[in-house]
Amino acid sequence: MKWEKKNIIPTVKYGGGIVKVWGCFAASGPGRLAVINGTMNSAVYQKILKENVRPSVCDLKLKRTCVLQQDNDLKHTSKSTSEWLKKNKMKTLEWPSQNPDLNPIEMLWHDLKKVVHARKPSNVAELQQFCKDEWAKIPPQRCNRLIASH
Repeated sequence: MKWEKKNIIPTVKYGGGIVKVWGCFAASGPGRLAVINGTMNSAVYQKILKENVRPSVCDLKLKRTCVLQQDNDLKHTSKSTSEWLKKNKMKTLEWPSQNPDLNPIEMLWHDLKKVVHARKPSNVAELQQFCKDEWAKIPPQRCNRLIASH
């Protein structure tokens, strides 16, 4: 008997489920959260930016002169991504390598992991949905404090 992929729901056992996400936030609150399926490369990163940065700017009612903070991961700094950012008039903040403790979004990732884990997702689809649900619940005050402290 052959199992059809469409009928199989991956489960999360012993904390083994993994979901990769990209997110953004501003002092006024959380922006969009995107689930990353498969491997992230420069093209995937640019697609995520295209689909999420401007909508987040609009959702959060930010000025169009906002600055994108990203770490120095290769897909963030590749020639094609640099050209894409320039073409799309996105300003970026210069950021040191290997300094996640300085990046305010790392605190939000920590918060997100904690609350999602507490909900005990039973499969990968639930894990993804819980991530989205909890990201949307992040209080604007939390975001504002993180921006102010950095």
